[in-house]
Amino acid sequence: MHLVRLGPAGQERPAVVADGTTYDLTGLTADVDGAFLAGGGIAAARAALDAGELPELPDADTLRVGSPIARPGAIICIGMNYAEHAAESGSAPPDVPIMFLKTPNTLAGPHDPVTIPPGSERTDWEVELGVVIGKRALYLDSPSQSLAHVAGFVLGNDVSEREYQLVDSGGQWSKGKCAPGFNPLGPWLATPDEVDHTGLRLRSWVNGDPRQDSTTADMIFGVEHLVWHLSRYLALEPGDVIMTGTPQGVALSGKYPYLRPGDVVELEIEGLGRQRQEFVAAEVA
Repeated sequence: MHLVRLGPAGQERPAVVADGTTYDLTGLTADVDGAFLAGGGIAAARAALDAGELPELPDADTLRVGSPIARPGAIICIGMNYAEHAAESGSAPPDVPIMFLKTPNTLAGPHDPVTIPPGSERTDWEVELGVVIGKRALYLDSPSQSLAHVAGFVLGNDVSEREYQLVDSGGQWSKGKCAPGFNPLGPWLATPDEVDHTGLRLRSWVNGDPRQDSTTADMIFGVEHLVWHLSRYLALEPGDVIMTGTPQGVALSGKYPYLRPGDVVELEIEGLGRQRQEFVAAEVA
């Protein structure tokens, strides 16, 4: 069972996809959001699906695919979480997780066009595993408690503007991470029982040419450690998203050009689907 949100931006309908059929969830919830996750919504959706109580969503294949989670309270990102990516960025692997934030309005659908900021020369791609929180996590005792607070996993693109991130930042990265639409998410949310998050293959392409190809087994800090570690410093709320870092193969490495209008980025994580974004120039009045 995959949780999805379909329809125009701001008007998405919650749905589940099972065995190739899309079922309408609006009889159970107005949206796939923190309240739905915290209130046992996934279990309720699965029970309704198994009981044959969910109607099919007509013309689902014609609808835009939105982010599978509605606007989260926080998007918390981890930097340099793959050793080879740290190396291509000119940094040593970190001893503790590096955290930065993206604003909720960076969220976009997996196939929405992405606008390159005006004057940007260093817009970059980053395929990442996203973790969606389903239960409040604060001051967890150990990493073994972490998965009880996870609703599921998603594919994400942590789009970055490197000049803003590294030169204009003043030491913080978020300036280069927070342009509108800089966090395409989806196409679906998979529950923890559906994927083995410890060994998922991540890949990306630009204009059909391979860029990144790695596995979540190469993360320096795994999902359980990240949820536990973050909970020591902040409350992770239902619906929040943790972006767990990207492997080597981005433009920052110097091996590839940065993105230009007309470029097409595709990303994939096994079990979590595929994304395709065209990068477009900003319309400046």
